[in-house]
Amino acid sequence: MKLCQEVTELTTTSLREAQRHLSRLLERVAQGEQVVITRRGIPVAVLSSVGGSTHSSDIRQAIEELRALREGVRLGDLSIRELIEEGRL
Repeated sequence: MKLCQEVTELTTTSLREAQRHLSRLLERVAQGEQVVITRRGIPVAVLSSVGGSTHSSDIRQAIEELRALREGVRLGDLSIRELIEEGRL
């Protein structure tokens, strides 16, 4: 998965403004912009398009890797309920 990518247009907005103007931000994202959402001035999220994105294949690959990881996790002979009752989960 790519950790860095070239960004041509980048908009920054506060969480409060993003909540108020989500529809408008989604329109901009659909046009190819990325929007950084901040909380108290600190970036906490990036809103970007999935469809038609140059990195959508990376996102799909990450999802598949997470699914494979989840399938590889075994509880052994104990059920989830037993682990919870023992305080181990």
